[in-house]
Order: sequence, then structure tokens, then C-alpha cells
Amino acid sequence: MDCQIFLYKVLDVFFLFFHSLLIFFNLFGWIWKKTRFWNFCTLNLTAFSWFVLGIWYGWGYCLCTDWHWQVRNRLGLFIEQNSYISFLLETLTSIKLPQYTVDLITLLCFLAAYVISLSLQIKRFISKK
Repeated sequence: MDCQIFLYKVLDVFFLFFHSLLIFFNLFGWIWKKTRFWNFCTLNLTAFSWFVLGIWYGWGYCLCTDWHWQVRNRLGLFIEQNSYISFLLETLTSIKLPQYTVDLITLLCFLAAYVISLSLQIKRFISKK
């Protein structure tokens, strides 16, 4: 196996773990006091990617997904799914849901995590005064 293919295989595994951990952290990082600030930061970065960069690249655009898809394309592993969540569901569980359902659940979970995280940040700010 040549060095470049090996590097892309390592990057493929890296993105699978890193992106999955980032999604988990976005959803649940607000639970622990020590991670709440960083959770709020990653949620804001995700929102920026989805809703601001999404103006130019398409709603829900994610830089991590884009990079991972580029790596997988280099390996000849073409992606059939439109979203990373669909990709994870199908890859890890073989469950294939309609894209609209996945997008709706993803958005609702993100919004719930964001509202909780924002509320905790406001509470912290008020309590410091």
C-alpha cells in the first residue's frame, strides 16, 4: 500500500471518530459544568457552518463533512447520503431513513442542545453579576 493511500485511510478513520465525537459533544457537552463553555463554542461554530457558510455551499454545510467526503472520494469510497448523520446511521446501524426525517431530527436535536446551552450560559453570566 502506498503512503498516500495509507494517509487517506488514517484520515478516513480520524474523521469518522472526530466528527462523531463532535456531534456527541454538541448534543451533550452542556451536561458537565467544565465543558459548557466549549460546548457553546462548538454549537456556535456548527451553526455558523450550517447557516452562514450554508448560504454559499448549501443549507447544513459542514466543513468536517466536506473534508471527510473529499478523503473518501480519494479512496474511491463514494458517498450516497446527503448528510453525515445519514451516513453514520447507515454505516453504524444499517438503518436508512428518509432524508427529510434525518434532517428534521438533526435540526430539532441541535436546536434543543443550543437552547439548553444558551440558557446555561445566560444563567452563568447572570450569576456572576
